[in-house]
Amino acid sequence: MFARITHWNVQLVQRYLPSPFVFSALLSLFVLALAMFSTQQGLPTMVKHWNAGFWTLLAFAMQMALVFVTGHALASAPPLRRLLDRLAAIPRSPTQAIVMITLISLLGCWINWGFGLVIGAVMARALARQVKGVDYPLLVASAYTGFLIWHGGLSGSIPLALAGGGADVARISGGVITEAIGIQMTLFTPLNLSIIALLLIGLPLLNRAMHPSPAQCKTADPALLAEPEGELPARDTPAQRLDDSRLLGLALVAMAAVYFVGHFMGKGFALDLNTVIGIFLFLGLLMHGSPERYMRAVDISVRGIGGIVLLFPFYAGIMGMMTGANADGISLAGQISQLFIEGSSADSFPLLAFLSAGVVNVFVPSGGGQWAVQGPIMLPAGQALGVAPAVTAMAIAWGDAWTNMIQPFWALPLLGIVGLGARDIMGYCLIALVYSGLVIAGCFYFLA
Repeated sequence: MFARITHWNVQLVQRYLPSPFVFSALLSLFVLALAMFSTQQGLPTMVKHWNAGFWTLLAFAMQMALVFVTGHALASAPPLRRLLDRLAAIPRSPTQAIVMITLISLLGCWINWGFGLVIGAVMARALARQVKGVDYPLLVASAYTGFLIWHGGLSGSIPLALAGGGADVARISGGVITEAIGIQMTLFTPLNLSIIALLLIGLPLLNRAMHPSPAQCKTADPALLAEPEGELPARDTPAQRLDDSRLLGLALVAMAAVYFVGHFMGKGFALDLNTVIGIFLFLGLLMHGSPERYMRAVDISVRGIGGIVLLFPFYAGIMGMMTGANADGISLAGQISQLFIEGSSADSFPLLAFLSAGVVNVFVPSGGGQWAVQGPIMLPAGQALGVAPAVTAMAIAWGDAWTNMIQPFWALPLLGIVGLGARDIMGYCLIALVYSGLVIAGCFYFLA
C-alpha cells in the first residue's frame, strides 16, 4: 500500500512540477502580487525591492558553483572513484544501498552541509554503478534527504551565529540576546539530539520502504554514470611538461596543507563553506596529479553549473520582495511571521515558530537570510511568552531545513552532479517532508 502511494505521488510530481527555472519565475510573480496586496506597495516600489535583492547572492552563488565544480572534479579523480566503488560494493541489494546512501548523507550534512551534498551525490553515482536494480531517482532523493539535518549540525548558520554573539546577533534578535549562546545550548540539547536521532533512525527506513518494485524501478542510464576520461595531456614540449608537472601540483598542495594545519589548530574543527571548497579543490589537485589534469576535470565539471548561475539571482530577488518593507516597516515576511505568533502560547510557540520558518523558507531559501528576516520578530515574541531564545532560534533553524525538501534551490548542486532534474526526486522528497515535519513538530511541541 505504501509503495503504491509513493508511486502515485512520484508520478503526480513528475507530471505537474515545473522546471526549477519556471518554478522560480512563478514564485517571483506570486510573491510580487501577494506583497503588493498585503503590504499596499505599488508595482514600481516592489520592482525596486526585487532589483535591490536580485544581486545580493552573487558571492554565495559563486561559492555554490565552486562547491559543485570542486566536488565534482574531486569525485572524478581516479583514486577517489576507485575508493567509492569499493565502498559501493558493500551493499548487496537495492534497499541496502538506499539505507547506506541515506546514512552517509545524513552524517555528511551533520558535519557540513556543503560536504554532505557533494559526498551524497558522488556516492549515489558510485552505488548506481555497483548495485544492480536500484532505483536511481530514489537513490538521489535519499542522498538529498540527508540535507534535512544540516541546520541542527555543526555547520548550522543560526546556532553558529548565536555562539559567536556580538552586535549583529543583538540586532537581529531585537535586543533579546546580549551574550553569546554556546552550542551546548542549541546543538547538544536533548531537544536537538532527539530530532537528529529520530531522523537518523527513521529516514533510512522510510527511504528503504519507498523503493519501487522491479517492474517500476528506473535504473540509471550507463552513459549518465560514465566518467569522461579525456586524453592525457601531451608532453612534447617544455611548456607541456610544465603543465603536467606533478611537482608543481604538489607544491601548491603543500602550501594549502600548511594553511589548513594552522587553521584547524587555531580554530579547532571549524568547517565554513570556504574551507570546504578549499579542501575539495586541493584534494582534487592532489588526486589528479598535475595542474593540467585537474584543469581538464574542472572544465568538464563547469558544464553542470547552469542552474546555479541562472536561478540564484531570481531567488535573491524573491528575498528582496519578501523583506521589502513599506513606509510603516511592514514586509510580507514579517506578516507571515506575525500570523503564526497571534494566539500562540508558551507551549505552542516553538511549534508555530518552526511552522512559520518552514513557510518563509519556501520564499527565502537561505539560512542566514531567514535568520535576518524572522529573528527580529520571533525572538522578542518568544521572550514575551517565556520561551528561551535558544529554543526559538532552533525552531527557526529546523523550519529552514525542513521545507528544503520541496524547494529545488539547494538541490541544484546535487542534481548537477547526478544528472537528474528536480521533478525526478521531488516526489520522494515530499514523503520525507511529511515524515520529518511530524518528527520535528512533535519534538518542539512535547520537548521544548
